[in-house]
Amino acid sequence: MKTFENCAAQGDLLITKVGEVPEGFEKTPPVGDQHIVAHSETGHHHVLANEGVDLYQAANDDFALYVVVSQPTELKHLRSFDTHESLLVNPGVYRINRQREYVPEGFRRVAD
Repeated sequence: MKTFENCAAQGDLLITKVGEVPEGFEKTPPVGDQHIVAHSETGHHHVLANEGVDLYQAANDDFALYVVVSQPTELKHLRSFDTHESLLVNPGVYRINRQREYVPEGFRRVAD
């Protein structure tokens, strides 16, 4: 498992430690016992455990979300092969950005 201080990447995600969750982001409930921080078209999601984690999303922002972590938590990539190594996320507030690409209609999420 990898560790980091302020910034790390896992696949098409960039996680950066920040000071606080900005206005306009609403707390989002977990899916079962985990928070899905990035959906994969093939079902290989990037997830954080529900315990000790609050996730915040904005209705008008498809590329960023925030997590507030109160205890050390693993950011896992749910794939049995060719997976990204887990990241240990220590307590703090983090912004998670999804990679995006430009198309004539505007920006969209990068697809696997």
